[in-house]
Amino acid sequence: MSMFQIIRTWFNRYFSDQEAVLLFFLLLFGFGLVIWMGGILAPVFASMVIAYLLDGLVAYLQRLNIPRTPGVILVYSGFLSLFLLSFLILLPLLWKQVIALVVDLPNMMNKGQAILLRLVAQYPEFLSQEQINTLTGELAAESRNWAKAILSFSWSSITALITWMVYLILVPLLVFFFLKDRNKIVNWGVGFLPDKRGVLRQVSSEVNDQIGNYIRGKAIEILVVGCATYLVFWSFQLQYAALLAFLVGISVLIPYVGGIVVTIPVLMVAYIQWGFASTLGYCMLAYTIVQALDANILVPLLFSEAVNLHPIAIIVATLFFGGIWGFWGVFFAIPLATLVKAVLNAWPRSQKLNNHFV
Repeated sequence: MSMFQIIRTWFNRYFSDQEAVLLFFLLLFGFGLVIWMGGILAPVFASMVIAYLLDGLVAYLQRLNIPRTPGVILVYSGFLSLFLLSFLILLPLLWKQVIALVVDLPNMMNKGQAILLRLVAQYPEFLSQEQINTLTGELAAESRNWAKAILSFSWSSITALITWMVYLILVPLLVFFFLKDRNKIVNWGVGFLPDKRGVLRQVSSEVNDQIGNYIRGKAIEILVVGCATYLVFWSFQLQYAALLAFLVGISVLIPYVGGIVVTIPVLMVAYIQWGFASTLGYCMLAYTIVQALDANILVPLLFSEAVNLHPIAIIVATLFFGGIWGFWGVFFAIPLATLVKAVLNAWPRSQKLNNHFV
């Protein structure tokens, strides 16, 4: 069999169905739109995700016999209150702690260097004075660069600041209309699709169930873990408690490694503040308990039926989409991997492939 015949056989097997071709071009168009116009349409995408999250609450209120319009107003009012609360209280607090951390970096560097020098005296066969000087010099140079970039943000990023202000106005407005006119928008989009769309229905049904549960569950997990961690750090009067708790909450977006990575700055700040004191041990023990409760109780409770992906598939998806779209790629890595899985499961073909791996 020639190479041309092999390609033709493969093409006929997977693309002979009209729905398969339509699905392929829809996915191609969607990914292309995000890659090339993601920056321009970022407020629209963010609003769609937020509206998607809130629509689950609206649907829940409808099941309680509350009409959709009052439900939308009630849910949107709660969202707008949290949005303003975050903008007026949380963001200034985080920014204040970032500035304080940058100002305190030289002092922290000196304490860290003193700790490393003690390690050199105790274990000269593993560490040398020259290695410590090189490491601390590089870290000091990087910290100075970070400090200049952060402290000069308000002067050198006026355009970015104005853009963010526009986004802060557009996003709540778009969220309201996406919630209010959800059915009209969906019907308008469906009107462009052919009458025969069994594959699209199967994909959309599976994606809606799994991705919807995942995104809502992940938002709840970020909120619960972040708040619980902040209460732990605040009770021990750990420096930069809000900033570190925010990082811990965001770390749940990166499966398996996020919690390990974010523990490093938590441990460093705690050690520099207290040294080898009992407070350090108690604080890290309480922090570990929060992480354990998240992994063994909260995650199974929220995601028991949301996502069924192999750990390797999750890690590869996180690396791939994170490399393409940065933070948002990491956030949507598992939903996008779920979309790929749903497409593979529903794709018309003559021989079923084994999709148990993903």
